Amino acid sequence: MTIAPSGTRKALIQNVTHLLGTKRFLPIFVTQFLGAFNDNLFRTAMILLVIYGIYRSEEQEAMFSAVAGGLFILPFFLLSALAGQLADATDKARIVRWVKTAEIGIMLFGAAGLLLLNVPLMLVALAAMGIHSTFFGPIKYAILPQHLRSDEVLGGTGLVEAGTYIAILGGTILGGLLVVQDAGGRYHAEYAAVGVLVVAVLGKIAGQFVPAAPPSTEDSGTINDPDLPRPGMDWHIVRASLGLVRATMHVPRLFVAIMAISFFWAMGAVLAAQFPPLVKNVLGGDQSVATLFLAIFSVGVASGSLVINRLLGGEVSARFAPISALLMGVSVFALYLLSAAWSPFPELVGTRQFLAEPTGWPVVASLFFVALFGGMFVVPLYAFLTTTVPKSETARTVAANNIVNAGAMVGATVLQYLLLKVGVSVEQTLLLVVAGTLVSAFLGKKLHRACLAAGHP
Repeated sequence: MTIAPSGTRKALIQNVTHLLGTKRFLPIFVTQFLGAFNDNLFRTAMILLVIYGIYRSEEQEAMFSAVAGGLFILPFFLLSALAGQLADATDKARIVRWVKTAEIGIMLFGAAGLLLLNVPLMLVALAAMGIHSTFFGPIKYAILPQHLRSDEVLGGTGLVEAGTYIAILGGTILGGLLVVQDAGGRYHAEYAAVGVLVVAVLGKIAGQFVPAAPPSTEDSGTINDPDLPRPGMDWHIVRASLGLVRATMHVPRLFVAIMAISFFWAMGAVLAAQFPPLVKNVLGGDQSVATLFLAIFSVGVASGSLVINRLLGGEVSARFAPISALLMGVSVFALYLLSAAWSPFPELVGTRQFLAEPTGWPVVASLFFVALFGGMFVVPLYAFLTTTVPKSETARTVAANNIVNAGAMVGATVLQYLLLKVGVSVEQTLLLVVAGTLVSAFLGKKLHRACLAAGHP
């Protein structure tokens, strides 16, 4: 199985250059780009504002970061089944317009929270953005086969993924820059409040141009158990979620792929939650250093996706997954050792002074390699998940993956919260990630063996 056989690589390159000029692709690309950008703009501004401008307790800051991550993730766990059913049963362009309209209302709450320094308002907006992303997530994968020719789908998918990483990076950097400190030492986020509203409106405008994408009539029993009922919409959240996961996870290759992806995102949830408190309370950096960490992580994951695509030569394969997970673990352990040995500054310092320290660049390098090897691990697994299912079942498969991913991330967040409550330090929670990479390496090896047994590379 290959993403791009050698005879078609030139065509895929042409696809990448021309799709951005087509009405079939550009609106959904811009819409998803702006959604990912706004997610990260708001979350970064909120977390930095709360940690640097509101709370004054290391324990409070670590707890807030963990709770914020959990609130954003929880809707994926609860509502992904409904999102997958809607995406397969309703015009996807109509859903895009619904969620983009909702985003404007959500960001009104978010902007108010940023302006008033009101933590509950910000958390309400964050949870609502999690719901927004839950319903939009399956669409960006499932809509492409309907709007693009079969020889364009992979090129379009690559553009969407690349655009998402760029949006994450841009939103993270801008979110950090728009949280400013005045002469009196107080932190403000007025510009960020305006920014999230402007981006939400632009996303709504872009969503209006997405072409109609009615439900697919293709039907295949290759994934879902033919003995299981396949009704229209099941609005019972628990029953729908359990049914969707059961109907997808009974396929061995999908089960292992989803479990491997879930462990990756569980580790990612722990890392992302601890970056700001780790920077402030352990490394002594200000919000610019925290922004640098988040940006480096995004760049690292994007770089990992490019590296692994080059190594695999276009094949969808898990053969590099075990070594990638192990190298990620080594990098996280190096970050832990550097953090544990760090001598904090007497006051918070900016990026220049942080990097001037002898161990400043090694800390950044270890973080980059954590993300690099993480990207090398997870990107082929997503490609495997989305290219081995029928078009009519892509949204449901992605939704099932999102449910399990979210469950793993919520579980990791709860465990992290409990560890912090019993006195485990912020830097020591990195050891939880190290342990998780060992499980991920095992699952990656198991998936590779399953692929070989099925005749795939």
